[in-house]
Amino acid sequence: MEDLTTGPLTRHLLKTTSFMLVTMVFQTLYFLIDLYWVGRLGTHAVAAVGIAGNFTFIVLALTQMLGVGTTTVVSHAVGRKNKGDAQLMFNQAQVLAVVTGIAFLIVGMLVRLAYTRAMSPDAETGALAAQYLLWFIPAMSLQFLMVAASAALRAVGNFKAGMVVSTGSVLINMVLAPFLIFGWVTGHPFGVAGAAISSLVAVVVAVIWFATYFVPKDSYLRFVRADLQPRFALWRKMLGIGLPAGFEFAMMGSYLVLVYAIARPFGAAAQAGFGIGQRVIQALFMPAVALGFSVAPVAGQNFGARSRERVVDTFRKAAYMVSALMVLLVIVCLTAPHALIGVFSKDPAVLAVGTEYLRIVSWNFLASGLVFVASSMFQAMGNTVPSLIASGTRIVLVAVPAILLSRTAAFQLNWIWYLSVAAVLVQLALSMLLLRREFTRRLAFASPPELNNTAVASAMVAAE
Repeated sequence: MEDLTTGPLTRHLLKTTSFMLVTMVFQTLYFLIDLYWVGRLGTHAVAAVGIAGNFTFIVLALTQMLGVGTTTVVSHAVGRKNKGDAQLMFNQAQVLAVVTGIAFLIVGMLVRLAYTRAMSPDAETGALAAQYLLWFIPAMSLQFLMVAASAALRAVGNFKAGMVVSTGSVLINMVLAPFLIFGWVTGHPFGVAGAAISSLVAVVVAVIWFATYFVPKDSYLRFVRADLQPRFALWRKMLGIGLPAGFEFAMMGSYLVLVYAIARPFGAAAQAGFGIGQRVIQALFMPAVALGFSVAPVAGQNFGARSRERVVDTFRKAAYMVSALMVLLVIVCLTAPHALIGVFSKDPAVLAVGTEYLRIVSWNFLASGLVFVASSMFQAMGNTVPSLIASGTRIVLVAVPAILLSRTAAFQLNWIWYLSVAAVLVQLALSMLLLRREFTRRLAFASPPELNNTAVASAMVAAE
């Protein structure tokens, strides 16, 4: 356990971000390498994985709900120096992860075929997407356990464990994927399903690996049988904090489903171009995501310790850091979008859609980075509703006009990208206003009474 309530905040942010960034780099490399290998199977395969990948946002929504709630309640307990509460919350998060993972597995398998048929522009793409999801849904169901374990470790300031486990599992995935996709050595190619099977194997390894950190008796957080008995009041507390954040990701997933549906008449190439563009942005955003993951436990521990100045200063320093990063990313996307998309596809139609997408959407990078840091601050203070309000406003501002405009004869796909840029600017303004309001409301800690040294000395003398 690392105490984040003392010492330089910049050092804490840089240290924790560096651990998270290594994890993000390897995870992103996996996504990009996986996409690279799938891209060798053709445009239909890329579109199929993109359609199936929308399930990832459903998982992100549910795991975000679990992860945010876990990080917040555990970090607050650590900030209060209450190890017993931290351990209890950790164990309850593991039980909740098992329940939600099983529920997702059942529902995902039931809707798999109906979803792929509805979203695919042709039968070939739909069949490939269904093959991929047959193995990918079980892999995603196990990620609930990974997220709960990783979130608890972050809350106590242990970022190294998550880095080691995630990096190891990603390396397994990266190495295994081409062998299963193309049948190297075995002579039995699984195609797009091979990519999903390699993910499943890697996640199983990661879950077992994470568990080893909580078995030793000297671990700050460990499995305790008595603490594993379901306590629904604590579940409600965690879900109350995490639900708005989870719903926020669910809306993002719904937005992606909407874009794929609107892009359907434009063909598989348009869907593939958008899917590649999304993956490239995920890769470029990994430092900002790493910083956001670091902000929540750092600010959360200081919130638990009732240190107003350190909470506010955490946001200020993180905002400066993410702004500098986002400016660099805008320059990259404006100067080399064709090269970024061209790594994954040589299809001219795919390149055209993906390149235009990056050029337009990159203008909202700075605003998106600041919104992400603000969202992490809402998590740290235990109230994610403001983040949900701001994100919901953005989705509505994009989705409603996009649906209406898509019904016009002159509609072009890039209209959605322009709508997205304008909506993110509105989201940023609303986030900043709500964050200022939360600082005023939640950081009004009562100051401890100042001790009068003369009075204390007199009291001590009298006591003697």
